[in-house]
Amino acid sequence: MARFGQVLTAMVTPFDDRGAVDLAGAATLAKWLVDHGNDGLVIAGTTGEAATLSHDEQIDLIAAVVEAVDVPVVAGAGSNNTTAAMELTERATAAGASAILQVTPYYNRPSQQGIADHFRATAEATNLPVIVYDIPVRTGRKIETELILELAHSVDNIVALKDAAGNPGETAQLISRAPDGFEVYSGDDDLTLPFLSVGAVGTIGVATHWTGPEHQAMFEAWNTGDIKLAQAKNTAMQPSFVYKSYDDAPNPTPTKALMRLLGLPVGHCRPPMHAEPADLDERARTVLAGVEVGD
Repeated sequence: MARFGQVLTAMVTPFDDRGAVDLAGAATLAKWLVDHGNDGLVIAGTTGEAATLSHDEQIDLIAAVVEAVDVPVVAGAGSNNTTAAMELTERATAAGASAILQVTPYYNRPSQQGIADHFRATAEATNLPVIVYDIPVRTGRKIETELILELAHSVDNIVALKDAAGNPGETAQLISRAPDGFEVYSGDDDLTLPFLSVGAVGTIGVATHWTGPEHQAMFEAWNTGDIKLAQAKNTAMQPSFVYKSYDDAPNPTPTKALMRLLGLPVGHCRPPMHAEPADLDERARTVLAGVEVGD
């Protein structure tokens, strides 16, 4: 069994009508996700709009979810300021997180040595396991495979990778050379099945907000060798993967619309992600009609 489970959701951050973080709503959503197929939750990541949260808000959010559920809670604690990321990591650890998600320093575009120094420093700021998050489309810098391997082999608590770099072939090379126990999680919903085929252990997803049971069924089929069924489950989820982010409604705007249709208290996104196309609810209803969410 994967260290943090197979199906984890990068949870949206609920906001109230005034735009404030809704901690009660976060607890409600977290419990709902666990009841609907999620083995763990990632809080205050990209989908959680961490870029618009203060550090105090992030810590309050992490603490509220930790109190609400009994599954692994992975805390986003990234920053493009290494000192700030270290402090946030320390606070997330004290708030009761199960693990830390540490993203590549963004915007600054540091060298690979600068990236290495950042991950080493932030890993030293906690005794928790650390998941390195590689998402070059947002950070502007790819973590080279050689560097990921160096960190995996030399930093005891760097134990996993959330891979949103979009190259399963490169991921296969990484997995073949990683130390025993190092785990790779898919960070792209539409690439989860390809990543499984090269040795990934799970997904940190977005569409998993509403496709948790389908993901569990896909993983079960894959793990028991029923490849055709796994492919069929993956095919059935394709409309959800397309819907979760598109140019007029980037992630997490579509997810919040769909969760509101399910009656969950997620609110709307903070600026600049607050703009919603006129047909968003209609698209959400169409996607939801093809999904067995469960009771």
